[in-house]
Amino acid sequence: MKVRLYKRSEAELVFEFPNVKEWVARLRQIKGCRWNPELRAWTIPYTLLNVERFVVLFCDIDYLVELALQEECHLLSGEISEGKNSNKKGKVGRKTVDFERSSWNSYTESLLVYQLKLRGYSPRTIKAYCGHVSRLYRYYREHPELSVLDIVSQFSYFLLSRKLSHDYVNQAISGVKFYLEEVCDSLEGSYSYVRPKKEKKLPNVLGKREVMKLLSFIQNRKHQAIFYLIYSSGLRVGEVVRLRLGDIDRERKTLHIRQGKGRKDRLTVLSDLALTVIQSYIEDSRPEGWLFPGQQPGSHLTERTVQKVFEQALKAASINKEVSVHALRHSFATHLLEDGIDIRYIQEFLGHKSTRTTEIYTHVAVKDVRRIMSPLDRIVESSQD
Repeated sequence: MKVRLYKRSEAELVFEFPNVKEWVARLRQIKGCRWNPELRAWTIPYTLLNVERFVVLFCDIDYLVELALQEECHLLSGEISEGKNSNKKGKVGRKTVDFERSSWNSYTESLLVYQLKLRGYSPRTIKAYCGHVSRLYRYYREHPELSVLDIVSQFSYFLLSRKLSHDYVNQAISGVKFYLEEVCDSLEGSYSYVRPKKEKKLPNVLGKREVMKLLSFIQNRKHQAIFYLIYSSGLRVGEVVRLRLGDIDRERKTLHIRQGKGRKDRLTVLSDLALTVIQSYIEDSRPEGWLFPGQQPGSHLTERTVQKVFEQALKAASINKEVSVHALRHSFATHLLEDGIDIRYIQEFLGHKSTRTTEIYTHVAVKDVRRIMSPLDRIVESSQD
Protein backbone atom coordinates (compact mmCIF):
# COMPACT_ATOMS: atom_id res chain seq x y z
CA MET A 1 0.00 0.00 0.00
CA LYS A 2 1.30 3.43 -0.96
CA VAL A 3 1.66 5.65 2.11
CA ARG A 4 3.21 9.08 1.60
CA LEU A 5 3.94 12.15 3.72
CA TYR A 6 4.84 15.48 2.15
CA LYS A 7 4.87 19.21 2.87
CA ARG A 8 2.06 21.21 1.28
CA SER A 9 3.02 24.62 2.71
CA GLU A 10 5.07 26.17 5.49
CA ALA A 11 2.20 25.44 7.87
CA GLU A 12 0.74 22.15 6.66
CA LEU A 13 1.71 18.51 6.00
CA VAL A 14 -0.22 16.05 3.85
CA PHE A 15 -0.58 12.33 4.63
CA GLU A 16 -1.78 10.14 1.74
CA PHE A 17 -2.81 6.57 2.52
CA PRO A 18 -5.57 4.06 1.77
CA ASN A 19 -8.77 4.41 3.72
CA VAL A 20 -7.85 2.25 6.71
CA LYS A 21 -10.18 2.96 9.66
CA GLU A 22 -7.50 2.22 12.25
CA TRP A 23 -5.06 4.68 10.64
CA VAL A 24 -7.74 7.36 10.38
CA ALA A 25 -8.52 6.89 14.08
CA ARG A 26 -4.83 7.34 14.91
CA LEU A 27 -4.53 10.44 12.75
CA ARG A 28 -7.56 12.03 14.39
CA GLN A 29 -5.61 12.05 17.67
CA ILE A 30 -3.39 14.79 16.21
CA LYS A 31 -4.64 18.29 16.95
CA GLY A 32 -5.81 20.14 13.84
CA CYS A 33 -6.03 17.04 11.66
CA ARG A 34 -8.62 17.35 8.87
CA TRP A 35 -9.70 15.74 5.60
CA ASN A 36 -9.03 17.73 2.42
CA PRO A 37 -11.52 16.67 -0.29
CA GLU A 38 -9.55 18.37 -3.08
CA LEU A 39 -6.34 16.50 -2.28
CA ARG A 40 -8.27 13.42 -1.17
CA ALA A 41 -5.82 13.19 1.69
CA TRP A 42 -5.46 14.12 5.36
CA THR A 43 -3.61 17.26 6.48
CA ILE A 44 -2.04 18.15 9.82
CA PRO A 45 -0.55 21.46 11.06
CA TYR A 46 3.23 21.43 10.62
CA THR A 47 4.49 21.83 14.19
CA LEU A 48 7.05 20.10 16.36
CA LEU A 49 4.45 18.55 18.68
CA ASN A 50 2.33 17.29 15.79
CA VAL A 51 5.29 15.71 13.98
CA GLU A 52 6.43 14.09 17.21
CA ARG A 53 2.90 12.77 17.79
CA PHE A 54 2.68 11.49 14.22
CA VAL A 55 5.97 9.57 14.51
CA VAL A 56 4.77 7.86 17.71
CA LEU A 57 1.30 6.99 16.37
CA PHE A 58 2.65 5.52 13.09
CA CYS A 59 5.85 3.90 14.37
CA ASP A 60 4.74 0.51 13.02
CA ILE A 61 3.81 1.75 9.54
CA ASP A 62 6.15 2.02 6.54
CA TYR A 63 5.73 5.34 4.74
CA LEU A 64 7.65 7.53 2.29
CA VAL A 65 8.69 11.08 3.11
CA GLU A 66 9.71 13.60 0.45
CA LEU A 67 13.43 14.37 0.50
CA ALA A 68 13.02 18.12 1.16
CA LEU A 69 10.90 17.37 4.23
CA GLN A 70 13.47 14.86 5.53
CA GLU A 71 16.22 17.43 5.26
CA GLU A 72 14.15 20.05 7.06
CA CYS A 73 12.64 17.94 9.84
CA HIS A 74 15.01 15.74 11.83
CA LEU A 75 12.20 13.59 13.25
CA LEU A 76 11.36 12.45 9.73
CA SER A 77 14.94 11.85 8.57
CA GLY A 78 17.27 8.85 8.67
CA GLU A 79 15.92 5.46 7.80
CA ILE A 80 12.57 6.96 6.75
CA SER A 81 14.14 7.83 3.39
CA GLU A 82 14.10 4.12 2.51
CA GLY A 83 10.47 3.76 3.52
CA LYS A 84 11.25 2.38 6.96
CA ASN A 85 10.07 4.49 9.87
CA SER A 86 12.56 4.59 12.73
CA ASN A 87 11.88 7.23 15.34
CA LYS A 88 15.04 6.34 17.24
CA LYS A 89 17.02 8.81 15.21
CA GLY A 90 17.72 11.48 17.84
CA LYS A 91 15.25 13.04 20.26
CA VAL A 92 13.02 16.08 20.37
CA GLY A 93 14.80 19.34 21.03
CA ARG A 94 18.35 18.51 19.96
CA LYS A 95 20.27 20.79 17.59
CA THR A 96 19.16 19.55 14.19
CA VAL A 97 18.15 22.45 11.96
CA ASP A 98 20.56 23.36 9.18
CA PHE A 99 20.09 27.13 8.99
CA GLU A 100 21.38 27.47 5.42
CA ARG A 101 18.97 24.83 4.07
CA SER A 102 15.99 25.52 6.32
CA SER A 103 13.23 28.13 6.22
CA TRP A 104 11.17 29.94 8.83
CA ASN A 105 7.87 28.10 9.10
CA SER A 106 5.51 26.74 11.74
CA TYR A 107 7.82 23.79 12.38
CA THR A 108 11.05 25.73 12.92
CA GLU A 109 9.12 28.30 14.96
CA SER A 110 7.73 25.54 17.20
CA LEU A 111 11.28 24.24 17.75
CA LEU A 112 12.38 27.68 18.96
CA VAL A 113 9.29 28.13 21.15
CA TYR A 114 9.87 24.67 22.65
CA GLN A 115 13.44 25.49 23.67
CA LEU A 116 12.46 28.91 25.06
CA LYS A 117 9.60 27.46 27.11
CA LEU A 118 11.92 24.79 28.51
CA ARG A 119 14.02 27.60 29.97
CA GLY A 120 11.07 29.54 31.34
CA TYR A 121 11.19 32.55 29.02
CA SER A 122 8.19 34.89 29.24
CA PRO A 123 5.55 34.98 26.46
CA ARG A 124 6.68 38.51 25.58
CA THR A 125 10.30 37.40 25.10
CA ILE A 126 9.23 34.33 23.11
CA LYS A 127 7.19 36.52 20.77
CA ALA A 128 10.09 38.97 20.38
CA TYR A 129 12.67 36.24 19.67
CA CYS A 130 10.41 34.58 17.08
CA GLY A 131 10.01 37.94 15.36
CA HIS A 132 13.77 38.52 15.26
CA VAL A 133 14.50 35.05 13.82
CA SER A 134 11.74 35.49 11.24
CA ARG A 135 13.37 38.75 10.13
CA LEU A 136 16.77 37.02 10.06
CA TYR A 137 15.48 34.40 7.60
CA ARG A 138 13.94 37.13 5.45
CA TYR A 139 17.25 39.01 5.44
CA TYR A 140 19.16 35.83 4.57
CA ARG A 141 16.84 35.10 1.63
CA GLU A 142 17.62 38.56 0.27
CA HIS A 143 21.37 38.01 0.75
CA PRO A 144 22.05 34.32 -0.10
CA GLU A 145 25.74 35.07 -0.69
CA LEU A 146 26.31 35.55 3.04
CA SER A 147 27.92 32.83 5.14
CA VAL A 148 26.30 31.73 8.39
CA LEU A 149 29.59 32.69 10.05
CA ASP A 150 28.90 36.33 9.16
CA ILE A 151 25.11 36.37 9.24
CA VAL A 152 24.74 37.67 12.83
CA SER A 153 27.13 40.60 12.42
CA GLN A 154 25.69 41.49 8.99
CA PHE A 155 22.13 41.30 10.30
CA SER A 156 23.11 43.48 13.25
CA TYR A 157 24.66 46.07 10.90
CA PHE A 158 21.50 45.99 8.76
CA LEU A 159 19.30 46.76 11.79
CA LEU A 160 21.58 49.57 12.96
CA SER A 161 21.56 51.10 9.47
CA ARG A 162 17.77 51.34 9.76
CA LYS A 163 18.25 53.60 12.81
CA LEU A 164 16.80 51.03 15.22
CA SER A 165 17.74 51.46 18.87
CA HIS A 166 20.76 49.70 20.34
CA ASP A 167 18.48 47.94 22.84
CA TYR A 168 16.42 46.54 19.96
CA VAL A 169 19.53 45.34 18.12
CA ASN A 170 20.95 43.74 21.27
CA GLN A 171 17.72 41.85 21.81
CA ALA A 172 17.77 40.75 18.15
CA ILE A 173 21.33 39.42 18.59
CA SER A 174 20.27 37.52 21.73
CA GLY A 175 17.30 35.95 19.93
CA VAL A 176 19.27 34.99 16.84
CA LYS A 177 22.18 33.69 18.92
CA PHE A 178 19.80 31.52 20.97
CA TYR A 179 18.22 30.08 17.82
CA LEU A 180 21.52 29.26 16.14
CA GLU A 181 22.97 27.62 19.25
CA GLU A 182 19.95 25.82 20.71
CA VAL A 183 17.88 24.94 17.64
CA CYS A 184 20.32 24.91 14.71
CA ASP A 185 23.55 22.96 14.34
CA SER A 186 25.75 26.04 14.88
CA LEU A 187 28.33 25.71 17.63
CA GLU A 188 28.68 28.49 20.19
CA GLY A 189 31.36 30.94 19.07
CA SER A 190 31.42 29.68 15.48
CA TYR A 191 30.02 32.98 14.17
CA SER A 192 31.14 36.54 14.75
CA TYR A 193 29.16 39.46 16.10
CA VAL A 194 29.68 42.68 18.04
CA ARG A 195 27.03 44.08 20.34
CA PRO A 196 26.39 47.81 19.91
CA LYS A 197 27.22 49.96 22.92
CA LYS A 198 24.31 50.39 25.29
CA GLU A 199 22.68 53.79 24.87
CA LYS A 200 22.26 55.99 27.92
CA LYS A 201 18.96 57.78 27.49
CA LEU A 202 17.04 59.74 30.09
CA PRO A 203 13.44 58.63 30.67
CA ASN A 204 10.63 60.82 29.34
CA VAL A 205 8.71 62.31 32.26
CA LEU A 206 5.46 64.26 32.58
CA GLY A 207 5.11 67.05 35.13
CA LYS A 208 2.61 66.67 37.98
CA ARG A 209 0.19 69.14 36.41
CA GLU A 210 0.50 67.37 33.06
CA VAL A 211 -0.35 64.05 34.70
CA MET A 212 -3.48 65.46 36.34
CA LYS A 213 -4.48 67.19 33.10
CA LEU A 214 -4.07 63.92 31.21
CA LEU A 215 -6.14 62.00 33.76
CA SER A 216 -8.91 64.60 33.60
CA PHE A 217 -9.44 63.83 29.90
CA ILE A 218 -10.14 60.13 30.58
CA GLN A 219 -13.86 59.74 31.24
CA ASN A 220 -14.44 55.98 30.99
CA ARG A 221 -14.41 54.50 34.53
CA LYS A 222 -12.50 51.41 33.52
CA HIS A 223 -9.84 53.47 31.75
CA GLN A 224 -9.69 55.89 34.69
CA ALA A 225 -8.97 53.02 37.06
CA ILE A 226 -6.22 51.73 34.75
CA PHE A 227 -4.35 55.03 34.43
CA TYR A 228 -4.76 56.03 38.07
CA LEU A 229 -3.14 52.71 38.96
CA ILE A 230 -0.31 52.98 36.42
CA TYR A 231 0.72 56.41 37.68
CA SER A 232 0.01 56.07 41.41
CA SER A 233 1.64 52.63 41.74
CA GLY A 234 4.37 52.80 39.06
CA LEU A 235 3.10 49.88 36.98
CA ARG A 236 4.10 48.62 33.57
CA VAL A 237 1.31 48.24 31.01
CA GLY A 238 1.70 44.46 31.02
CA GLU A 239 1.31 44.44 34.81
CA VAL A 240 -1.83 46.56 35.06
CA VAL A 241 -3.81 44.54 32.48
CA ARG A 242 -2.93 41.31 34.32
CA LEU A 243 -4.12 42.44 37.74
CA ARG A 244 -6.72 40.30 39.48
CA LEU A 245 -9.29 41.37 42.04
CA GLY A 246 -7.37 39.53 44.76
CA ASP A 247 -4.23 41.60 44.11
CA ILE A 248 -5.76 44.65 45.80
CA ASP A 249 -5.15 44.82 49.56
CA ARG A 250 -7.49 47.55 50.77
CA GLU A 251 -6.55 47.22 54.42
CA ARG A 252 -2.78 47.46 53.94
CA LYS A 253 -3.08 49.93 51.03
CA THR A 254 -0.82 47.80 48.82
CA LEU A 255 -0.96 46.27 45.36
CA HIS A 256 0.46 42.79 44.73
CA ILE A 257 2.20 42.54 41.36
CA ARG A 258 2.58 38.88 40.42
CA GLN A 259 5.32 37.66 38.10
CA GLY A 260 6.30 41.06 36.73
CA LYS A 261 9.36 41.62 34.56
CA GLY A 262 12.00 39.01 35.36
CA ARG A 263 9.26 36.75 36.81
CA LYS A 264 9.37 38.59 40.12
CA ASP A 265 6.57 39.29 42.59
CA ARG A 266 6.51 42.62 44.43
CA LEU A 267 4.33 44.90 46.52
CA THR A 268 3.81 48.54 45.63
CA VAL A 269 1.90 51.45 47.13
CA LEU A 270 -1.87 51.80 46.57
CA SER A 271 -3.13 55.38 46.46
CA ASP A 272 -6.29 56.33 48.40
CA LEU A 273 -7.59 58.24 45.39
CA ALA A 274 -6.78 55.37 43.03
CA LEU A 275 -8.58 52.97 45.39
CA THR A 276 -11.68 55.18 45.33
CA VAL A 277 -11.65 55.19 41.52
CA ILE A 278 -11.15 51.40 41.43
CA GLN A 279 -14.02 50.76 43.85
CA SER A 280 -16.31 52.96 41.76
CA TYR A 281 -15.31 51.00 38.64
CA ILE A 282 -15.81 47.61 40.36
CA GLU A 283 -19.27 48.58 41.65
CA ASP A 284 -20.22 49.73 38.16
CA SER A 285 -18.75 46.88 36.06
CA ARG A 286 -18.66 43.91 38.47
CA PRO A 287 -15.54 42.25 36.96
CA GLU A 288 -14.73 38.64 37.85
CA GLY A 289 -11.25 37.13 37.90
CA TRP A 290 -9.30 39.71 35.90
CA LEU A 291 -9.63 43.23 37.28
CA PHE A 292 -9.73 44.55 33.70
CA PRO A 293 -11.28 41.84 31.50
CA GLY A 294 -10.97 41.94 27.72
CA GLN A 295 -13.55 41.35 25.01
CA GLN A 296 -12.85 37.63 24.78
CA PRO A 297 -14.33 35.57 27.68
CA GLY A 298 -11.70 34.71 30.26
CA SER A 299 -9.09 37.10 28.83
CA HIS A 300 -7.67 40.32 30.21
CA LEU A 301 -7.58 43.68 28.42
CA THR A 302 -4.86 43.94 25.78
CA GLU A 303 -1.85 46.19 26.22
CA ARG A 304 -2.52 47.80 22.84
CA THR A 305 -5.97 48.95 24.02
CA VAL A 306 -4.36 50.78 26.95
CA GLN A 307 -1.79 52.35 24.64
CA LYS A 308 -4.49 53.61 22.27
CA VAL A 309 -6.48 55.19 25.11
CA PHE A 310 -3.31 56.91 26.33
CA GLU A 311 -2.56 58.29 22.87
CA GLN A 312 -6.09 59.67 22.58
CA ALA A 313 -5.94 61.28 26.04
CA LEU A 314 -2.53 62.78 25.27
CA LYS A 315 -3.91 64.39 22.12
CA ALA A 316 -7.07 65.61 23.84
CA ALA A 317 -5.01 67.19 26.63
CA SER A 318 -2.79 68.96 24.05
CA ILE A 319 0.37 67.55 25.61
CA ASN A 320 2.98 67.70 22.85
CA LYS A 321 5.70 65.60 24.48
CA GLU A 322 6.68 62.39 22.67
CA VAL A 323 5.80 59.97 25.44
CA SER A 324 4.23 56.51 25.78
CA VAL A 325 2.20 54.98 28.61
CA HIS A 326 5.49 53.98 30.24
CA ALA A 327 6.14 57.67 30.90
CA LEU A 328 3.58 57.46 33.73
CA ARG A 329 5.77 54.87 35.47
CA HIS A 330 8.81 57.10 34.94
CA SER A 331 6.82 60.06 36.28
CA PHE A 332 5.79 58.08 39.38
CA ALA A 333 9.43 57.37 40.26
CA THR A 334 10.64 60.89 39.45
CA HIS A 335 7.90 62.61 41.45
CA LEU A 336 8.56 60.38 44.48
CA LEU A 337 12.24 61.27 44.30
CA GLU A 338 11.42 64.97 44.04
CA ASP A 339 9.19 64.61 47.12
CA GLY A 340 12.13 63.27 49.11
CA ILE A 341 11.24 59.56 49.21
CA ASP A 342 14.27 57.32 49.81
CA ILE A 343 15.49 55.77 46.55
CA ARG A 344 15.51 52.30 48.14
CA TYR A 345 11.72 52.44 48.59
CA ILE A 346 11.31 53.57 44.99
CA GLN A 347 13.50 50.66 43.91
CA GLU A 348 11.19 48.21 45.69
CA PHE A 349 8.05 49.81 44.28
CA LEU A 350 9.41 49.57 40.73
CA GLY A 351 10.80 46.05 41.16
CA HIS A 352 14.36 47.00 40.19
CA LYS A 353 17.06 44.50 41.08
CA SER A 354 19.53 47.23 42.00
CA THR A 355 19.38 50.89 43.01
CA ARG A 356 21.72 51.55 40.08
CA THR A 357 18.76 51.13 37.74
CA THR A 358 16.63 53.45 39.85
CA GLU A 359 19.35 56.09 40.02
CA ILE A 360 18.58 57.16 36.45
CA TYR A 361 15.65 59.15 37.85
CA THR A 362 18.06 61.35 39.80
CA HIS A 363 19.07 62.79 36.40
CA VAL A 364 15.55 64.00 35.60
CA ALA A 365 14.35 65.00 39.08
CA VAL A 366 14.35 68.80 39.48
CA LYS A 367 14.02 69.14 43.26
CA ASP A 368 17.48 70.67 43.70
CA VAL A 369 17.78 72.06 40.17
CA ARG A 370 15.05 74.62 40.88
CA ARG A 371 17.28 76.26 43.48
CA ILE A 372 20.04 76.89 40.97
CA MET A 373 19.90 80.09 38.97
CA SER A 374 21.27 80.06 35.45
CA PRO A 375 24.26 82.39 34.84
CA LEU A 376 22.17 84.14 32.17
CA ASP A 377 19.45 84.98 34.69
CA ARG A 378 22.08 86.25 37.15
CA ILE A 379 23.57 88.53 34.49
CA VAL A 380 20.15 89.96 33.62
CA GLU A 381 19.28 90.38 37.30
CA SER A 382 22.54 92.17 38.10
CA SER A 383 22.19 94.48 35.06
CA GLN A 384 18.77 95.58 36.32
CA ASP A 385 20.15 96.62 39.71
